[in-house]
Amino acid sequence: MADILILAAGLGTRMKSRRAKVLHELGGSPLIAHVVRSAYALSPGSVFVVVGHQHEQVEAAIRSQFDKLKSESPGSLPKLFFALQSEQRGTGHAVMAAASQFSASSGPLVVLAGDIPLIKTATLQNLIDHHERNNNATTILTVEMEDPTDYGRIVRDQSGGFERSVEQKDAGPEDLAIREVNVSIYCFEIKPLIAALDRLTTDNAQGEYYLPDVPGFIKAGGGRVGVLLHDNVDEVRGINTRVELAALEGELRQKKVRELMLSGVTFLDPATAYIHSEVRIGPDTTIHPQVIIEGDSTIGSGCTIHSWSRLKNVTIGDGVVIKNSTVIDDSLIREGATVGPFARLRMNADIGEKAGIGNFVEVKKSKVGRGTKASHLTYLGDATLGDRVNIGAGTVTCNYDGERKHETIIEDDVKIGSDTMLVAPVRVGRGSKTGAGSVVTKDVPADTLVAGVPAKEKKKLNQVEGNPKQRNEA
Repeated sequence: MADILILAAGLGTRMKSRRAKVLHELGGSPLIAHVVRSAYALSPGSVFVVVGHQHEQVEAAIRSQFDKLKSESPGSLPKLFFALQSEQRGTGHAVMAAASQFSASSGPLVVLAGDIPLIKTATLQNLIDHHERNNNATTILTVEMEDPTDYGRIVRDQSGGFERSVEQKDAGPEDLAIREVNVSIYCFEIKPLIAALDRLTTDNAQGEYYLPDVPGFIKAGGGRVGVLLHDNVDEVRGINTRVELAALEGELRQKKVRELMLSGVTFLDPATAYIHSEVRIGPDTTIHPQVIIEGDSTIGSGCTIHSWSRLKNVTIGDGVVIKNSTVIDDSLIREGATVGPFARLRMNADIGEKAGIGNFVEVKKSKVGRGTKASHLTYLGDATLGDRVNIGAGTVTCNYDGERKHETIIEDDVKIGSDTMLVAPVRVGRGSKTGAGSVVTKDVPADTLVAGVPAKEKKKLNQVEGNPKQRNEA
């Protein structure tokens, strides 16, 4: 059983960013999350990650992916360890930073960079199998590139075996003509790796400790070094610039949309759909142009998502209609509901079956019952609405008193008139009604009609209206 070491300490200077490179997102997840997922799919003994720049944020991103994998897996996951490379002095130095943690392991160690998001578990397994089958001390994964610029070259001997690896900045003209490159993916036996790390120096063009020098030292010490030539360049290509990141994002987006179309989803304009890789959409759903669906989202069957809508971390039941320019985050929309246009749902909004959330309605941290309608210009925050409730235009649940949020409860079959202010905490009983412009400050019993402003509140309002000074202060 192999262990995995992921190198994720670098800033990534060519990204021209203050963020660590592995935190830049691809398909809705940080680059490092893609690599961690592939690594854990190998069922390794342990996973070690070397962190450096913004190590707290990088660790948080990795732990988030670890927790997601844990929730998906019925069994226990291999342990996760972090090593801090406080000063970045090259890839060899990064491995040195973790050596004390993996040195006690007995099996092979796969080392790979944290910026290779498309690496497949099958490719890593093939590397391990090749390594063990040939009794290698080290095996290097390589590819041939039409343009190998910025990659280290693999120099072979007359028999076709490994001779040495040379970084581009240290390469001569003959070396630079070589198209076979080192993609920073290795399989090492740990004891010869530890011994070779002790021999690394910074005598090179970049003044760094190069991990690519390690195979040469292992070979010089009598260890067998193998080279496994891989046939998929795109899979093992690292991300070094925003141009490369955007190009890969586009490729993944096209692949995801094609996959969904082949599974029964209709895209009216596939070129303008932005769908993250983890999104799931049921058959016979139609996606209109300029729709964005992000994160861990599930869309049911027979839905319609209209243009300019953006959905993130949503669960949508069958037969739901999302109308134009709707924004939904972290929310649940149940079967047959309609939302939008120009609606906003957030913070665990829960919209019931066949409910209707209409024009310029915002629902925040609220549950809306079956068949309930809020059709226009309404704010529902920290509220629970029963079944078959009708909310008139301009209604507001006044949930914040300046210090705390309070809950509004509206029971079944209530009709709330236009411009009603529900001053929380407050409950409106089953079957009750409020007249237009009402201000509700006390609990309303079932089957009750509420109209107007409470006398005390009306007196305060009249005093303010009659006194310019008070009016300005109000």
